[in-house]
Amino acid sequence: MDAAKQKVHEFWDEASCGEHLYLSGSEKASYIEQRRIRYELEPYIIEFAGFKTACDLDVLEIGVGLGADHQRFAEAGARLHGIDLTQRAIDYTKKRLELFDLRSDLQIGDAEDLVFGNEAFDVVYSWGVLHHSPNTQKAIQEVHRVLRSGGVAKIMIYHKWSFVGFMLWARYALLGLRPFTSLRDIYARHLESPGTKAYSVEEARRLFQQFRSVDIRTVLTHGDLLSSQAGQRHNGLLLEVARKVYPRWLVKRLFPRNGLFMLITATK
Repeated sequence: MDAAKQKVHEFWDEASCGEHLYLSGSEKASYIEQRRIRYELEPYIIEFAGFKTACDLDVLEIGVGLGADHQRFAEAGARLHGIDLTQRAIDYTKKRLELFDLRSDLQIGDAEDLVFGNEAFDVVYSWGVLHHSPNTQKAIQEVHRVLRSGGVAKIMIYHKWSFVGFMLWARYALLGLRPFTSLRDIYARHLESPGTKAYSVEEARRLFQQFRSVDIRTVLTHGDLLSSQAGQRHNGLLLEVARKVYPRWLVKRLFPRNGLFMLITATK
């Protein structure tokens, strides 16, 4: 594993996404509560992922995290595979599926070098993962390779022109007296694992240019609206004050496309 990927691994191996925020109490009850909160905060996942349409399809999830979406695919009757860079995430998801008597082929894996053969899947799904990979373009090429003709990739990556990005820039560049710091550097240094990337819509289309058709939309998130905890890295008095005075109604009305999440549906 190269140095850049090792840093990503170490960050997520310390805590799977949302682990400290949402997992507590008895195991099964804790997973149920984490699932409830996930879809309450991010309700657009359900329509985007299309869990109900996955019955009898070969589905690969890249980056299973705590396993809430993986559970939904399993419940829908998908022939399911899942990979993650960390054993921690694999263990959480395996335990989750065992508790609910569900099945999947789960293993540690690298999105840039998938172990699966060509044209193995009808659907490849990945929510908020591939922008952490040092070579996101290579990961997307791998998604294209393992999809069958007519198969669909459902991928969420981060949107460059987001309020999350603007707020991080204000905090670390403007208030840090480094106003010429680029958004690229801000995302790489201050949003989740080291080297995290975010893309414009035009850049995302170039990433997915191998695909026959590509549909892209952006959504405002609870992070953009400061309506929840801001993730694993950010807290403090300044953030708490900002949550109280933040003009959410104005952001929703005037900037509905400046959300962090870019939802991409690409057909091979």
